[in-house]
Amino acid sequence: MLIIQSIILGMVQGLAEFIPISSSAHLIIIPWLFGWNNPALTSLTFDVALHLGTLLAVIVFFASDWARLISAWFKSVIQFKIGEDPDRLMAWYILLACIPGGVSGLLMESKINEAFHSNPIPRSSMLFMAGSIALLALLLLIADKYAQHRRSFNQIKARDALCIGLAQALAVIPGVSRSGSTITAGLALGLEREAAARFSFLLSAPIIAGAGLKSLYDFSEQMGAGTIGKSELSIFPIGFIVAAVSGFFCIKYLLSYLKKHSAELFVWYRFALAAIVVVVALIRG
Repeated sequence: MLIIQSIILGMVQGLAEFIPISSSAHLIIIPWLFGWNNPALTSLTFDVALHLGTLLAVIVFFASDWARLISAWFKSVIQFKIGEDPDRLMAWYILLACIPGGVSGLLMESKINEAFHSNPIPRSSMLFMAGSIALLALLLLIADKYAQHRRSFNQIKARDALCIGLAQALAVIPGVSRSGSTITAGLALGLEREAAARFSFLLSAPIIAGAGLKSLYDFSEQMGAGTIGKSELSIFPIGFIVAAVSGFFCIKYLLSYLKKHSAELFVWYRFALAAIVVVVALIRG
């Protein structure tokens, strides 16, 4: 049963990391709904596996982009010049956008863990999460429906990167969604749907890497203390592989989907999910 649960959560992470529906919320809600209490599923080991899996998906899918961006960034540092080179500009825009999210993650991590990773999770925390899910759904609906989506990926400016980065800082709250907040901000700034999603996905790599490295450090400390169980180690490769594969195909098909469709499907899904969480939380008392 543990293996099946780890496969489900790995797939959820791979999909929800990029679809604007909040992976962190789903990884909390699914075990909460179905009463999965095995500590291995909420362990640092599994958290590391899921983060590294989705990181691999982003790196592999955008491999050619990363090769250009990293090369351009090093050239800009060595030559001490950015100029008008689009790859150099984009590399620095991505770094600029990562700063707010990195700061908020470091400042808020312990408080978030205390509120949402205790067992059992307080009803107030679940209701707060439901509110976050619904609020972001409303903002996404407004940005998707009423903003003018005319600007392409190559027309992203430093102002856009900073605004999207500030939006990403809110994603530390479960339910907000990293991709949801960044795509919403991109749409509100007038980016095309595909451009907003593409920048969001590229932006995810440094953030996921940072979160993964932090979890990996905590994991290494637990390994040294001998507190990691065999069940936790056994699901590490499962979570990693499933999250990586599902994440790769999610990026591929989501970019294609957003070329032709709006984001309303995800909006209504978020509203439905928020309603389910509220109903279950109130029934359980």
